[in-house]
Amino acid sequence: MGISSALYSGVSGLNTNSQAMSVIGNNLANTNTVGFKGSRTVFADLLSSNINGSGGTSQVGRGVGMSKVDQIFSQGTFESTESKLDVAIEGEGFFILKQPGNDTPYYSRAGAFRFDDEGYLINPEGYQVQGKQFDVNGVLVAGDASSIQVAGTGLIQGNATSTLTLTTNLDSSEAILGMAGFDITDPDTYNYSSSVQVFDTLGNPQLLTTYFIKTADNEWNWAWSAETDDGLGTVLEGVGATPLEFTPDGILVGAAADPPVATTDVIAAADIDWNNGTTPTAITLTFDTTQFNSANVVLSQNQNGYGAGNLTGVAIDPDGIVIASYSNGTQTKIAQLVLGKFVNPNGLALAGSNLYTETGTSGPPRIGLPGPELGKVFTNSLEQSNVDMGAEFVRMITVQRGFQANSKIITTVDELLGELINLKR
Repeated sequence: MGISSALYSGVSGLNTNSQAMSVIGNNLANTNTVGFKGSRTVFADLLSSNINGSGGTSQVGRGVGMSKVDQIFSQGTFESTESKLDVAIEGEGFFILKQPGNDTPYYSRAGAFRFDDEGYLINPEGYQVQGKQFDVNGVLVAGDASSIQVAGTGLIQGNATSTLTLTTNLDSSEAILGMAGFDITDPDTYNYSSSVQVFDTLGNPQLLTTYFIKTADNEWNWAWSAETDDGLGTVLEGVGATPLEFTPDGILVGAAADPPVATTDVIAAADIDWNNGTTPTAITLTFDTTQFNSANVVLSQNQNGYGAGNLTGVAIDPDGIVIASYSNGTQTKIAQLVLGKFVNPNGLALAGSNLYTETGTSGPPRIGLPGPELGKVFTNSLEQSNVDMGAEFVRMITVQRGFQANSKIITTVDELLGELINLKR
């Protein structure tokens, strides 16, 4: 081992510090990259040489080499955004994405999502976001996650009204009329009436009117009517099978009440045929009724029908559920984002565009829904780069000084070699 070995030690220092400067430059270049995770360089000394001397065997280092470039998966700060499709993860999970036509899963912390022309939820590079799908009843479907797609064309089907709840008060001071002369066309034959919009099986709005007739002290009967769509002005009507009975304190009771003292009375109306080609539908009326000494009033009318509607918007809620909103006021759960978590995220392989792929070193992912284990999601937010510019500039200074010191070794050894050559003169 001669003086030239010091020359190669300096060269190894130049190479290693140059690689470290490349890592620092990459970190600084991505300070504004969404979901970017910075890296650090880990140096290691090279295998030493043994030198035998009078005092025994000694070891002399032969320079430095790059041991590892580590990813730093610390949590980045969140930026609030105006997009309802921006999502950030608090925790150790990753979004799962797939390239169209390719089953290889990719993993990312960047949640700047959008929809393509086919309604798929994608990242800016066109990779499709994966999630668990919901069925028509809003229940998660068993099985693997798949690409999230929202159909944005055409109308969604309406829903025929099957339940109607009327929250009312009937004035206890009303006169007793009885049912003998009841006629929906004569307001003097009933004490009170109210109308509510309901829907048939095609989503057409229809008007259903209920009538209340006081038949005795603390007892009322009810009836209903609706005009059909046959163009002839035909009116359908019916009378409730069970009267509404009240205690002297104005609380609903009676044979239809269950338990024996209740505040509601549920009575099923017969199938209503609107004479417009739609399927006849039965509507169950629920009366949440009191009889106090106050004016007749309907406090609320709630029915479960709605007309056809078109897509007006899509958003992701705090549970990672993709929800589509329609012009008829309905909201539909489409899918729920899934996350993947690795035992050793440092083992993931970089795939570019903020994407990672699984390796044998990372281990297989634990895949599931957002939560305490895999990570919590935040909507209208993006995770920023976790690069600390101040720390990177400090590293830059130390790397620069290391590079200068190693270059000085080379120039010094060059001078020594020059002196050695001059010995022959």
